[in-house]
Amino acid sequence: MAHGYLAIVLHAHLPFVRHPEAPSYMEEEWFFEAVTETYIPLLLAFEKLSRDDIDFRLTLSVSPTLISMLTDDLLKERYAKKIDRLIELAEREVDRTRSDARFHGLAQMYRDRFYEGRDCWRRYDGDLVRGFRALQDAGRLEVITATATHPFIPLLDRNWASIRAQVHVAASLYEKSFGRRARGMWLGECGYVPGVDELLREEGIRYFFIDTHGILFADRRPVYGVHAPLYCPTGVAAFGRDVESSKQVWSSREGYPGDPNYRDFYRDIGFDLDAEYVGPYIHPDGIRTYTGIKYFAITHGKLQDKRPYEPHVAWQRANEHAGHFMFNRERQVEHLRAHMDRKPIVVSPYDAELFGHWWYEGPIFLEQLFRKMQYDQAMVAPTTPSAYLAEYPTNQVAQPCTSSWGAAGYGEYWCNGSNAWIYRHLHMMAERMTELARRFGQPDAFQRRALNQAARELMLAQSSDWAFIMKSGTTVPYATRRTNDHITRFNRIYEGLNSSGLDPIYLAEVERRDNLFPDIDFQIYAS
Repeated sequence: MAHGYLAIVLHAHLPFVRHPEAPSYMEEEWFFEAVTETYIPLLLAFEKLSRDDIDFRLTLSVSPTLISMLTDDLLKERYAKKIDRLIELAEREVDRTRSDARFHGLAQMYRDRFYEGRDCWRRYDGDLVRGFRALQDAGRLEVITATATHPFIPLLDRNWASIRAQVHVAASLYEKSFGRRARGMWLGECGYVPGVDELLREEGIRYFFIDTHGILFADRRPVYGVHAPLYCPTGVAAFGRDVESSKQVWSSREGYPGDPNYRDFYRDIGFDLDAEYVGPYIHPDGIRTYTGIKYFAITHGKLQDKRPYEPHVAWQRANEHAGHFMFNRERQVEHLRAHMDRKPIVVSPYDAELFGHWWYEGPIFLEQLFRKMQYDQAMVAPTTPSAYLAEYPTNQVAQPCTSSWGAAGYGEYWCNGSNAWIYRHLHMMAERMTELARRFGQPDAFQRRALNQAARELMLAQSSDWAFIMKSGTTVPYATRRTNDHITRFNRIYEGLNSSGLDPIYLAEVERRDNLFPDIDFQIYAS
């Protein structure tokens, strides 16, 4: 019998990046890279654990925008071509490095992994959601949802109808995709404000996640800190993030991913080799991009002094880090159990894209961790929030405070000098959407299409990703353009509905571009 539990939570999310108006679009590479380097490797690791009967209880939140992309026919077609080109490039690399002992084995490794990834992709006909659903149906994985387009809710609380729509659309898409109601929901950026839990309760959501200070600064002192859930007054459970275990993994400087033996993310042949050679495998305009073939280890020091990557050494380090992580959780649980009347739960949430994409060895770490937990100790057992609530249905009632897991813990990353301008538009759009939903009680077929599309444009504009990018300074022109595009499309639809002058050709084009949530019903905004 274990003395406590570890709940690892992987949050899989990408903004909706789909551009049918162009044959190739730079930002779609975000999706393709994540499929190749994170979602497929995680699925393969989970399947291995399942085949070996390893109890790998893990919670995976899959955002509705990501579900929409994973199941979109256009993106599946484009990814199929992408993985074929990667295999072609890897085959060329095997030939090019044949006389270079430093890199030849690595080229073979990438070729084999790309083939393995493509085989997995084809096994599910390009729909990886089916793979994760199968693992959940087999009782091996708990998949939950997230707010529809990943908005930062604390900055949208002027209009609760729009927040309710985000929760409802997410729950509905999850049920359609996974054949059951979602038990949990990830709030975008862990952004919580009192009252959101009431909307979750309406949809049958039993729990959500919140950052550490959201629990510690609740309206009454949490008896067990973040190592047991709190029930909000609505009865929905809030699970708090454990700082120690989280930082041990996600921190690039203090955590495991910064180990010099791990693969370096930035040294990619898309930038290192001659443009003429890699030209067919990067952006058609000649813009250098990542191919996923990287030959160097992190190697602390100057860029030019990096050592060749050694997979067997990196695997050994991932195995050691898994053992170190497990040992620390044993000691942590041992200490906590002595002061609690129940088994503690250590909640460790991470962005899923950390595992495989940013930290290439991340899936190996997870796989080895679960194997070690099953065979090498008896102090800590893996669990999910649902399982913990089933074992401990009685918990303290308290009201968590407004919080996020962003820098400084509240909302300044999503509202500052770089991005504050967006909110006057988002608030006005939400007010107008509510007004439209109440005014058009009995729309005709064309009006209904327009109203549903207006709801999609509002939701896409509300995505927290655009404000995040504006602040981080990465692809600011794209984030700004996307925000302005959705604002403009919404306003044109709104004005067209008011004047009965909406162009059917324009509406059809907008529907073609922003085609997520096909079953959305604008009337959710009327209540």
